[in-house]
Amino acid sequence: MDTLQTLQQNPAFSNVPADQLQWLIDQASIRDLEEGAHLFSAEKPIEGMVVLLAGRIDINRTQAGQRYKLDTLTKHSISGILPYSRLEIAKADGVVKKPVKVLVLPKERLPDLARTNYELTEVLVHQMTSRVREFTKQQQMNEKLMSLGKLSAGLAHELNNPASAVVRSSTALKEHLTNTPDRFKKVMAIKVTTKEVDFVNDLMFEKISQAASVTLTLMQKTSLEDELLDWLEERDVTNAFDIAPIFVEFGFKEEDLEKIEEAVTLAHADAVINWVANNLITEKIVMEIEEASKRIAHLINSIKSYSHMDRATDKAQVNIKEGISNTLTLLGHKFKRKNIQVNTHIPEDTPTINAFGGELNQVWTNLIVNAIDAIGQDGEIQIKALQEPEYVTIEIIDNGKGIPEDVIDQIFDPFFTTKAVGEGTGLGLDIVQRIVRNHRGKITVASQPGETVFSVCLPIQTELS
Repeated sequence: MDTLQTLQQNPAFSNVPADQLQWLIDQASIRDLEEGAHLFSAEKPIEGMVVLLAGRIDINRTQAGQRYKLDTLTKHSISGILPYSRLEIAKADGVVKKPVKVLVLPKERLPDLARTNYELTEVLVHQMTSRVREFTKQQQMNEKLMSLGKLSAGLAHELNNPASAVVRSSTALKEHLTNTPDRFKKVMAIKVTTKEVDFVNDLMFEKISQAASVTLTLMQKTSLEDELLDWLEERDVTNAFDIAPIFVEFGFKEEDLEKIEEAVTLAHADAVINWVANNLITEKIVMEIEEASKRIAHLINSIKSYSHMDRATDKAQVNIKEGISNTLTLLGHKFKRKNIQVNTHIPEDTPTINAFGGELNQVWTNLIVNAIDAIGQDGEIQIKALQEPEYVTIEIIDNGKGIPEDVIDQIFDPFFTTKAVGEGTGLGLDIVQRIVRNHRGKITVASQPGETVFSVCLPIQTELS
């Protein structure tokens, strides 16, 4: 293979003088790598600049426990360290998929390249800026997809409980209703006056309306169940063991049952009491279905509001309190997992701001998730809103281990992360900073062990670029 001719055929080097390409060949080494070999490996130092002369290399990255292909290098691709690049450690693995021939210029020779080969340097710097721009764009998209995946998993987790409750309760209701005709037949067989019917109905609906206010300790509940069970068994009421707990749940006491007994006479007490219990059980199951359905509706409304999926993509007046509330709802499973207490102090009169709601929710998500990752079990997160005449400042405070002093100035840099390999891209806070700046705002951080404060300051009237 004529290496000079191959380089001259590279579109990137079309305007580079032949003597500069020959200098590159003289200072570099040519390597042949077989399928499966690694040209570079994640978290390992990069040797220098690489020009692919033949073959194919896949660039793979592990993120959040999943491995995916980031890019593919083919003939004429330029990779590795380029002039003026600060890259030292590989962020991904370069795995040979088809036997390759590569030209490798040691990084120690890059200063000489920049000093003596102007046209070649210009081309390589342009390659570097294009690579950074494309890589950043792709990583930002991956970061967003990862966030979406986590939120989707969280939403599925949150929806599972109420959805299961609806299925469970509806099945129980269907089974329970099969007993209703038999109960109804026994009631229809007795002769009671309209006054007696009204008394029983009024008492029953009074207890149903007050059910939400019934609060009993486990000991109180057990004691009252025993009392009612004894009363029912003394009068040979059928299903006494099953119906005593439901009467307790709705706040019935012995005197209430005695009033029913007096109103309908002892002979009819069994049928009437079982009919009342039957209605209470139906009411309880319907209440459970209603509560679970409301929970599902609340979660769906939260995700719609969070994503602003039912609104235009233009900027609009955004309610910060609502956005943070929706974000907390969608991250609820993460708080439960670590038993984290979240305290919010956002006044109702916090002003709206002219902004992209979906982007601001991404800010709150990244900052709150970082706070969750930073604290241990039984930690605490505080979220505060402070208002000035022209600004609103949101503070997200966690009581975690804090950010070390030697890295706190780098946390907003692209690709910088303190997380383990594969757990983060180092773009979360870079994205946050970009969004805040786009809203003409400012984000700062102050940290010490036991207290880390991220402050997001946003102008109330925001003109976006």
